Order: sequence, then C-alpha cells, then structure tokens
Amino acid sequence: MKHVRFAMEGKIVTGFVQNGVIIDESGRQFDSEQIPVWLSPLEPNNLIALGPNSKLYVSKCEMDMPDQPILYQKYNSTLIGHKAPVYYPNGLKTMECEGQLGVIIGRTGRNICSNDALSFVRGYTIAHDISGKDFLSSYFRPPIRAKGQDTFGPIGPYLVDKEDIIDVKNLNVKTYVNGKLCTEGNTCDLLYGVSELIEYISSFMTLYPGDMIWAGTPAVPVSIKIDDIVRTEIEGLGCLENVVAADWRTKN
Repeated sequence: MKHVRFAMEGKIVTGFVQNGVIIDESGRQFDSEQIPVWLSPLEPNNLIALGPNSKLYVSKCEMDMPDQPILYQKYNSTLIGHKAPVYYPNGLKTMECEGQLGVIIGRTGRNICSNDALSFVRGYTIAHDISGKDFLSSYFRPPIRAKGQDTFGPIGPYLVDKEDIIDVKNLNVKTYVNGKLCTEGNTCDLLYGVSELIEYISSFMTLYPGDMIWAGTPAVPVSIKIDDIVRTEIEGLGCLENVVAADWRTKN
C-alpha cells in the first residue's frame, strides 16, 4: 500500500492510494491533481544519510573506496513534500541533488544481522538529498550547512509498504532535470545495500520505528539551479518532483 500525507482546508490529512485514487481517513476520494499541498509521507525520527555510496560517485570524488559506510545526519527541518519548492540560498554558487532510496524502519532493533535486516523495515520512499556544494570543504565537516538547510530534504510522494517491493536490491533509479535524464543507476550499484546499512548502523545505535535511512545515490549527483524541475523515479515507489526556487526569505 502507498501511504500519503497532505494539507487541505487548513488540516493535515493522511490517506492511502487504491487503484490510482487517493482515499483519506474519512473515505473521501481525490485525484492526485486535487492535492493542493503534498507533505512528507511521514514525520521521521532520526534521519541518517549516506555519503558517496556507489563506485561511480567515489570515483567522481577522487577518493579511496570506503571500507565502511560514510554517514551524516539530516534534519526534520529540511523535510518537504512532493511538488514543494527547494530554495536556492542567496549567494550560493553550486547546488546538487541526489535522487535516492529512503528506507523507513518499522520496529526497534540493535545489533541486527544483515540476513534479518529487511524484517525491521516498514517501507520505502524517494528522497532528494540537496547539497550546497560551497559548504562541502573539509573546514565545514560535518556537512550541516551543506546538507541541513531548510527545504534540502524532499521526500515522497508516498511511503510504500515493504511488501509491495519485490526486490529492494534491484530497483532502477532515474533522475531528470527539466525532463532530461541526467543520471541513472540501480540499487544493486550501491556499495552498501539496505541490509548492510541496517546491520552497520544498528551495531552502534538502536534503530526505532520511524527512523529513516537515506541510502545514497547509486549514480552521481546532478547540478541544479533556480527554475529547474528535478524529478526522480524509482520502480514501485512513484515519482518525486520538486522545483528549485529563488530564496525570497532572508540572506544566508
């Protein structure tokens, strides 16, 4: 089942998708085009993200192949939903987007074996990990300013139950900018797959229901600029689309 959250008539509404129709908790039915404001399909607890997690990306970064996953933290304040604008910070020179798989934990676990890891998963979503490349020098590590800015974490449009995904190790991931295919990969290209990530992370911290792991792009990031429309498609999970907008709020 595909689960959704959206804002309508001043309220946050939850629902699910059935035969292409969105049905809310009261039984009202909507076409996707009737949804005025898509929200992230859940409000996660801990947000754990991956640095370079594909051979292609590691090669592009001209770094040694990592002998363990490279982790950093995202924040709930970055989260936005499908169709919401990603704001391009004032004065930023370079912005990038990584289309990737989001993994939602469904039950509490610690020291989880990779062979049993998927039994701890509730479901999956699509994520856009946005980066302000100006702030990714070693001086600014960990990459809080680069990765943690408002709107830098679009996810959605759905949270898809794990039972609906036949093989999470073999999902095509395609990212388009303004309708042009820019990167294409498969979750089989990840250096550390979902099971391995759950095993590694749970070896030093307890995972709780609602925690989210951003599995990293299986390809490479794409450069984006103001007015670009970024869309990532993952088999079985739908399509996450966001537009890049000038930041009208305050200067960085």
